[in-house]
Amino acid sequence: MKTTIEHDERIAKMSFASVYPHYIAKIERKGRTKKELHLVIEWLTGFDEAKLQQLIAETATFKTFFNQAQLNTNADLITGLICGYRIDEIENRLTKQVRFLDKLVDELAKGKKMEKILRKA
Repeated sequence: MKTTIEHDERIAKMSFASVYPHYIAKIERKGRTKKELHLVIEWLTGFDEAKLQQLIAETATFKTFFNQAQLNTNADLITGLICGYRIDEIENRLTKQVRFLDKLVDELAKGKKMEKILRKA
């Protein structure tokens, strides 16, 4: 799916720190924990707790956030619809990576088992 240049630029410039509290609120409303959220983020990006906190403190943009990430080799197994976009059809690499994270947070909030979220057998 083709996104607009403006859409992709807006996502690239958005800070992870500005979205992170929304991720926490979403998953906690559904009875999930911050620890589970961090596990999901670490699975996708390779960021441990210290690195994640550093990026939040620096108010790193999503562009910086994903440039520093070591994306999980199974990330391409994340498919489906998120925010009106079919993930596997998104052409812009960064926008696709952000939507990977959005989808994982969504699955966590929906109560999926961690093995399924982390794309384990």
